[in-house]
Amino acid sequence: MAATTHTVSNQAPPLVGYEVYLGDRALTEGVERHLEGAAPEVRDEVVRELTGLGRSAGSAQAQRWGREANENPPVLRTHDRYGNRIDEVEFHPAWHRLLAHAVGSGLTDAWGRPSGHLRRAAGFFVWSQAEAGHGCPVSMTHAAVPALRADPELAAVWEPLLTSHVYEEGLRPPGRKAGVLFGMAMTEKQGGSDVRANTTSAVPLDASGEYVLTGHKWFCSAPMSDAFLVLAQAPGGLTCFLVPRVLPDGTRNAFAIQRLKDKLGNRSNASGEIEFDGTWARRVGEEGRGVRTIIGMVAATRLDCVIGSAALMRQALTQAVHHAEHRSAFGAPLIDQPLMRNVLADLALESEAATTLALRLAAAHDAGTDQERAFLRLAVPAAKYWVTKRCTPMVAEALECLGGNGYVEESGLPRLLRESPVNSIWEGSGNVQALDALRALQREPQALNAFLQEIGRARGADHRLDAAIKNLLTELADLDGIEARARRVVERMVLVLQGSLLVRWAPPEVADAFCASRLGGDWGAAFGTLPHGLDLRAVVARARIAG
Repeated sequence: MAATTHTVSNQAPPLVGYEVYLGDRALTEGVERHLEGAAPEVRDEVVRELTGLGRSAGSAQAQRWGREANENPPVLRTHDRYGNRIDEVEFHPAWHRLLAHAVGSGLTDAWGRPSGHLRRAAGFFVWSQAEAGHGCPVSMTHAAVPALRADPELAAVWEPLLTSHVYEEGLRPPGRKAGVLFGMAMTEKQGGSDVRANTTSAVPLDASGEYVLTGHKWFCSAPMSDAFLVLAQAPGGLTCFLVPRVLPDGTRNAFAIQRLKDKLGNRSNASGEIEFDGTWARRVGEEGRGVRTIIGMVAATRLDCVIGSAALMRQALTQAVHHAEHRSAFGAPLIDQPLMRNVLADLALESEAATTLALRLAAAHDAGTDQERAFLRLAVPAAKYWVTKRCTPMVAEALECLGGNGYVEESGLPRLLRESPVNSIWEGSGNVQALDALRALQREPQALNAFLQEIGRARGADHRLDAAIKNLLTELADLDGIEARARRVVERMVLVLQGSLLVRWAPPEVADAFCASRLGGDWGAAFGTLPHGLDLRAVVARARIAG
């Protein structure tokens, strides 16, 4: 019998059974905007796919899978019961269900479908809100395609398996699987982001393109995958290689998983240290051009870091707004309290700016023109730097909106907070991204021209944006000490880019608030410090789940 003193009231109901895609106005409007030139049947197909995926992502079943996958992290099995080395990673069934749904929804299949990158980016954004950790192997499998295309023979074998909509767990020869997952192993303990300091050696065999690898990788992402792209020192210099876990004759390749990393977040996903000792590998691209070969994979996974962070931000915002709608304090719902409205509106601006930018970058991939490729060369590392940096403080503020309720595991916000730094670190941390953007500025004038043309499309629409563009040009013209100023320059570039996109495409109240705070300087150092006089009620209303 329930205690008479234990009446439950003034608690937000569970956020379950909601529309993750259709309920997100910024996302749905962005997808529709970038599909305007697509054939009607393509538009209908994309919306139908995303609607179904969004319904699944908001379901009680997907939420349960996400919780179970993180409460039961992967376990390394180095040997079988007889003492044979097997180097396998065991996952909870929920992990496999999440991956099967992701692969089955085409989240590794962008490179050959109409509007493939846009639909895939939107799907990755939607499904990552169910559980973010399994997005790592999904991202790398998707991103391996451009690197493998450096060798048409390899691409002919592997690309159909990478882009398959069938997920099959377990290690078997690739010819006996309907679909595969790819991982990556680049960094070593002595070098980290400086991959040219790698010491793993690659000795050529008599057969053309075949090598034997010896060495240690400090971070191997998703070590349970079917194959990996790695960097090693060949006679001609740093080179890219494909390393399968199982050889065509069914025997296991020499691939020793020494341990799994005990990580802050990303608990559902395995990251490990691996040892190559007589490991068979196939060269991808030319000897000595490993970085150039693998850079297509790196660029694609960096964009996924932007998308993944934007997804975490949207999920945190959704949770905060939902709580504020249903929780009352001091005689009124939290969402109607002026100060809470300011906080939620500020979070909503950050989320919409990240979402709009991520979709713009994905659409640029689909366009495939020289102009768009030049734009991506600068915009991707810049966006990766800024959006991933903004994720952690935003998720922390959203957690605080729930008060003590947000600090307990059952709310789901602690998992989001632990996950939030990973995209800022993965595929090059903040300094790496800022310096990469700086290299593009200094060495590739077409990249800067494409970037300036993009932001110039909104010139004259908002005086604060115009002033910010002018200040940015002044900053870019001053090369004195620019390396030490790289973070400052890249931050300003992305804020101007986000402002220009919102001025062109977002509702006036959103663009006005963004320009006033992020570009006009009328903003504090914490969320919830938007200036007086903005239409914050409309900004918050737009962030609510539509429908």
